[in-house]
Amino acid sequence: MSEFEKDKYQQEGMVNMAEKVGEKAEGFFKKAFRNMKESAKAQHEVDKANFEAAKAESKAQWEEAKMSPKARQEMMQAEREKQIAAAKERTAAANERMEHAKQAR
Repeated sequence: MSEFEKDKYQQEGMVNMAEKVGEKAEGFFKKAFRNMKESAKAQHEVDKANFEAAKAESKAQWEEAKMSPKARQEMMQAEREKQIAAAKERTAAANERMEHAKQAR
């Protein structure tokens, strides 16, 4: 085989290798852009849901501000009662954990 033929085969091999690398890179970028697109869509859904929640909370605060003082007091008392009940449940759970820990000694 002459030097010319060797160079020709070597050049063809490099071209084939470059084409394969190009195909792999193209596949990589297609996947990367597809993943970015899916991620952007998912984030848009999250942002949209958060916006709707903030909008609803704002409307609720506005409606609460327009309540009569007596209705507002009743609402706040109900909220306090919920908080007290939750605190009592936490206390009971903590006491139970302490009893189990003492028995395990």
